[in-house]
Amino acid sequence: MPFLFRKMTKLGPLRFHFTQHGFSSWGLKIGRWSWNSKTRSHRVDLPGPLSWKQKRSN
Repeated sequence: MPFLFRKMTKLGPLRFHFTQHGFSSWGLKIGRWSWNSKTRSHRVDLPGPLSWKQKRSN
């Protein structure tokens, strides 16, 4: 079973994601809303274990 290296660093509302190969992506989280640069999708955290995701448009 191979192990994967993942690391996230927070700097205020910015989040930087790293893998064993280096920088992977960055994101922005303000309150319950977040956005990721790699998937370019928006996500809103809903009460409980639910969340709503909008996929990127072409």
